[in-house]
Order: sequence, then structure tokens, then C-alpha cells
Amino acid sequence: MSKIIFNEFQIKRLENNPHVKQVSERSIAYHPDFKVKAVKENKAGKSPTQIFIEHGFDLAMIGSDKPKGCLKRWRKVFEQYGVDGFYTERRGKAKGERLKPKSDTQENQLKKAEARIKYLEAELGIPKKARRTRKAGIEEEKITKSETFILIEKIIRRYSLTNMVSYFCEMAEVSRSGYYAWLQAESIRLNLEEKDWQDYELINKVFEGKKKKAGALTIKMILENDFFVTMNHKKIRRLMNKFNLKPRIRQANPYKKMAKATHEHKVVPNLLNRRFNQGEPRKTFLTDITYVYYGSGQPAYLSCVKDSVTREIVAYHLSKSLKMDLVYRTLEKLADSVNELFYPESLIHSDQGVHYTHPEFQRRVKKLGLIQSISRKGNCWDNAPMESFFGHFKDEVDYSECQTFEELSLIIEEYIEEYNINRYQWSLNRMTPAQYGSHLLAV
Repeated sequence: MSKIIFNEFQIKRLENNPHVKQVSERSIAYHPDFKVKAVKENKAGKSPTQIFIEHGFDLAMIGSDKPKGCLKRWRKVFEQYGVDGFYTERRGKAKGERLKPKSDTQENQLKKAEARIKYLEAELGIPKKARRTRKAGIEEEKITKSETFILIEKIIRRYSLTNMVSYFCEMAEVSRSGYYAWLQAESIRLNLEEKDWQDYELINKVFEGKKKKAGALTIKMILENDFFVTMNHKKIRRLMNKFNLKPRIRQANPYKKMAKATHEHKVVPNLLNRRFNQGEPRKTFLTDITYVYYGSGQPAYLSCVKDSVTREIVAYHLSKSLKMDLVYRTLEKLADSVNELFYPESLIHSDQGVHYTHPEFQRRVKKLGLIQSISRKGNCWDNAPMESFFGHFKDEVDYSECQTFEELSLIIEEYIEEYNINRYQWSLNRMTPAQYGSHLLAV
């Protein structure tokens, strides 16, 4: 069964498609004529996706995998039973058994009607799944009146039941007048749903443009800065949940516990002590190294220096080797980026990696006039902004697709430029790192 759940607006929108026979919250029943036509067009060379789009289906609504799955089933039916397989009842029949047309006698219709009524009675009696979870347990709530009205209207419309409104309303303990008032307000609800759909299309445009890796706050900043559209982040989050836009983001590893470090480094203390925002750009720098695999699993090593105030990557160096030259070249590029004019109390902070505790590295840091600070043992939070950048980098860059070191260098250069100049950050007053740095300098 599909993981996508259709809402009332989407159900009505799908029902308006002439190729759809019936729609429920989780499934779509297609007309036999469309199935036959789709199979023939597929055999003629058209892709499943192209067929569905040409016949008015929105893949963002029904799911991009739906066409392929449907055509796979329909072609199998066509090969086994031919065209008749789509127009006859096959459920409950053994393979190869003669297909018979559906029986439509009054007795069968009566049995179906009774079964439908029992189904509705059971469905109306089921409490809504718990909306809140508390420490003391789970609190269940009955379905709301609006949800009850939707259910009654859906069943009556789906099974063409007549003169059953009073019976269903009494059974569901809702007023008949309330049900008809809810029906009369349908145009208002549809207008609101149409507005939601228009906003969703704009959100989805940004979401797809960011390769499905943007959250509500990122989308809000892009809408405001690139599309000049102001939209509340709560509304964006609601529409993303409503239309099943799930960003692909890294998840915390529940099995990896943080070690509580109490022992400070013997040589260089943790002078920064997580005071990342010093108020002035180019005063506090963070540095670290990460592994980047490309081609057939070949490792490369990326060393970066980040301004802890503006979040800008001010220097970086990519190497095939993990030797000390990796961090020496990074220091040289950092000095070039500020024209070797550091603040008198400028500080560079890192973890306790062997590169940063090496005597030669510490000597070069002092020669540049920088003060060195090192995180406590086993505590990555002491260098959290640098770790955060590497996390975003690995989420948003398909570096494993690169076949050569040169391709990898180019894609990293493009990403860092994009990150510094075009990537809005909520905690930087919704500016990019470059914009925020200019803002602080102007102030």
C-alpha cells in the first residue's frame, strides 16, 4: 500500500480526472480504458512517467514511482489475459481459470450495500489515532466533527447511497444541519485548498531545486531573498507535512554516545570554550579535516578554516595525502585571505588531532601571530560549527560521483562559493555568510 495519504482536496482533484474510477486516502482505481491505452502506449515506446503526465496526473501528488509500478502490473495482466483482463472480475479466481463478467443482480447489490453500511458503522466507531503523546502514556481523542462529516460524505458519494444522511449523522452523533452547513461551505474550503496548492508548488520548486535537502527555514529564506515572497515558516512546515515533502537530512546516530571530557589538553587549553560569536569577523577561526571519497573509493582530505562569527569558509585545501603539508597549506591560504593582517588577539581553534598538536604546526601558528585553542578530549561540541559545515557539505554535495581528483576539486570549489555567497542562514539574520560579514563591518 502507498505511503502517500491523499487529503480531501487531492481526492477531489484526482476524481476530476476522467481516467480515474475511484480514489481513497491511500489508493487510486483507474478506468480499464486508460489501463489498456497505457499498456499499448508503453509497448509503443513511451515511458510510464510520460504516459501519466500526458493524461493529466500530477506526479508530485501521486508519487513519482506510481507510473512505473502501475505499468508493471498492467503489462503482466495484459500478457496473461489480454484486453479482457481489465474488464472482468479476476479476484478469487485461480490462475488460468475462465474469466467471468461481474454479476450485477439486485441480490448482490443489496449485499454490497449492507456491507458498505457495516463498514461505515465500524469506521465511525474507531477513535482517531492519538495526536499527543505524554510521559504518562498516550491520550486518545475521538475524531472531530469535520473529520466525521468528511467520512460520511466520502462514503455516501463513493457508494452512491441515497436517503442515508439522517441515519449516518445519528449514528456518528453529529447534527444533520451541521452536516449540510459543512457541505455548503465546500467552496470556501476548496478555495483555501487551492491557495495551499499554489503555495505548495512554489515551495516544491525551491525544495526540488535544493535536491530535496532544504528544511522549512531554508525555504523561507530562499523565498524571501530570491522570489520576494514572504511566507511564515510555520505555514511552510505545515504544507511540507501536508504534501509529504520530507527533506533528506542526516540523522543523529542513537548508538553513538557523547563522551564527557573532563581532562583538558596538556599543552594547549580550550581558550575558546564554545564562545563562537566574538562579535567581530576575522577574529576567531575554526579548523578541521574531513575525509572525502571519490571514484572507486579513493580518499581525499579536505582541510577548512571557518570564521566562527560570519560562518564563512575563509580558507581550504584539498589533498590526496594526510601528511602535515595539508594543514600547513591551509594556514598559508588563511594568511593570504586576510593579507597576513590578523587581529592582535585572533584565535584559531581545532580538535585534538595529531596535526594540530604537532610542534611544527603550533610554531607556525605563533609565527602568524595567532593564539591556538584546542577542544577538550572526545568532545566534538567544542568545535561544533566546523562539524556542522562538514555535515551540510556531505548532505548536499554528491562528491562520490566524481571520477577524478580534478572533478572533486571543482565541485568542492563551487560548493564553498555557493555556501559563502548564496546560502542563507537563519541564525545570521537570514543573510548569507558574505552578506553578514559585510553587515558587521558596516556596523
